[in-house]
Amino acid sequence: MKLFEPGWIGNLKLKNRVIMSGAGIGALIDSDGSLSQRGIDYFVERARGGTAMITTGSVRVSRHFEKDPLSPIQTSLMLDNKVYTRWVHELSQAVHDYGAKLCVQLAPGLGRCMSKPDLMKGIRPYGASAIPCLNDPKRLTRPMSRDDINRMLDDFERAAGLLKVGGADMVELNCHAGYLFDQFMTPLWNKREDEYGGSLENRLRLIMQVVERLKGVLGNTFPVTVKYALDHYLPGGREAPEGVEIARALEAAGVDGLMIDAGCRETQYWTLPSEFLPEGCTLELAQMVSEAVDIPVIAVGKLGNPEIAEAALTSGKADFIALGRTLIADPNWANKVRAGRYLDIAPCVDCFEGCHKYIHDGKRIGCAVNAATGNEREMRLTPAEQKKRVLVIGAGPGGMEAARVAAHRGHRVTVWEKEGGVGGNLGPGSSPPFKEIYRRLTDYLVHQMEKEGVDVVFGKEATAENVAEISPEIVIVAAGSAPIVPPISGVEGANVVAANDVLTNRAECGQQVVIVGGGVVGCETALHLVLQGREVTIVERLSALGGDMYYINRMHMLKLLQEEGVRVLTEASVLEINDAGVRYAEKSGTEHRLVADTVILAVGFRPRREIAEALESGPAEVFSIGDCIAPRKVAEAMQEAYRIARLI
Repeated sequence: MKLFEPGWIGNLKLKNRVIMSGAGIGALIDSDGSLSQRGIDYFVERARGGTAMITTGSVRVSRHFEKDPLSPIQTSLMLDNKVYTRWVHELSQAVHDYGAKLCVQLAPGLGRCMSKPDLMKGIRPYGASAIPCLNDPKRLTRPMSRDDINRMLDDFERAAGLLKVGGADMVELNCHAGYLFDQFMTPLWNKREDEYGGSLENRLRLIMQVVERLKGVLGNTFPVTVKYALDHYLPGGREAPEGVEIARALEAAGVDGLMIDAGCRETQYWTLPSEFLPEGCTLELAQMVSEAVDIPVIAVGKLGNPEIAEAALTSGKADFIALGRTLIADPNWANKVRAGRYLDIAPCVDCFEGCHKYIHDGKRIGCAVNAATGNEREMRLTPAEQKKRVLVIGAGPGGMEAARVAAHRGHRVTVWEKEGGVGGNLGPGSSPPFKEIYRRLTDYLVHQMEKEGVDVVFGKEATAENVAEISPEIVIVAAGSAPIVPPISGVEGANVVAANDVLTNRAECGQQVVIVGGGVVGCETALHLVLQGREVTIVERLSALGGDMYYINRMHMLKLLQEEGVRVLTEASVLEINDAGVRYAEKSGTEHRLVADTVILAVGFRPRREIAEALESGPAEVFSIGDCIAPRKVAEAMQEAYRIARLI
């Protein structure tokens, strides 16, 4: 495979074409801005897994421009003092042990994209021009003066010397996502009238000066690359033709490689591709650049499918592929692909619930399908000291993960599933074409259970009596949840069906559809049906849709629902369902009627706790995981499963 052929970026030789893209790591950063030991373990695990180059998340070269004067805590990696050479050196040595290279991603700051107003504490962020801050439009950025720019150039020069001494192999400039460098590059945010504004040449001047300073310290043989969006997909933002011109200009300036992505903070579902974007969603952008320059082009964006990644290289669309969330989910991706073990790859499911959300909430980075992410050393699986008989009740994602981990550790594991197949709520959840990745997760878990010798029994509903008959020492209850049927007049009518039944084709659906409930299930059902040509209305009692979705996926979902013409009624309560449709009331109390062939219920789920309660007084040790505790997401089910099964 071309994926595993050596490749060159400038004078740097990589053992294969797989690069870990830079991403935030949250609380794996120590409070002084150093990389913690857990952070080193996190990156090293990906190097051990066969990745050719590890890229850090953004490393700040200065705390002058965006430091909170009231807080001593740094929330980003720093490289503005000799003391930080230590973490670069320790990380570079550790990844070099596995034949991987280290790329340090340098960044000047966020500018207008700084954090939420309540966290900014009176800070006025620096920017290219005085423009509204993204999260607080009443606050304008402080335009950087020439003295500020010169100071920043000095900061980059100093950082270059530190990372060179630390043993890094490459530097990448973070010029994407609408952050500070991107704000200089883009006329939507750059309103300057001096030599740093106006023409494309002027808007690129700061980047060119940084490259020149870096090369002056590092030498022309030390590779410097740039990551930027070819297209912001935002009115007034960069479009692909100018993006290609930028690529040519950067090549002429001596840049050694380009990582091409898309989007900005306003269209973050492109920068961090949402579950609704197809795999390889930015490959065509990478191809445009590949056709325009001779330096290596690195593609990024949902490339975790090995066949798509390989095709990106063999077709010439890119010279390298970069993986972010794919390697968070499975650090051994490269080794598994090399060995042809595709079914052993734990797939990223594009949920953001463990990675981006954890960081957003102030936690260390995590993963919905890999509970060891960010805690690789402590959470590594070890053989069980005493082999036990383990019964897992339920073959949803939590139950399958618990069975996989317990069996891997040497326990004798049996799974009882009352239905005729595996997956639980993953079944209906993976039915829409845009949720196909969840079917891949099911296939992965089934394959792992087969490999570990788990005995799966279908059509077996657990009771206190039949559990007692087999005398398990451990019972893990993963019984899941059931759809709620709300107390609405007419809810038992023939035209009323559950969303899960529609998604799995167990219930027919008419042309005019009303969906009661605008959470993630209701929204995804609506999108699925409207793409099939049906007329869809969502009735939601709360003031907004998708409150249980992470904001990146929610942002894209709302855009798609609007574009596809789904009618949305918020702060509306359904009063009655009849053969003609739905009667509902606005917040004011005004009543209306909606005509519908089919009314779909998507108002949430209730936990199935009965079997866990029935087993509490028995001799076996009982653990409950996932939705049978409280209906939540795949992330909670699989993480609880892993954590319990690794200790029993």
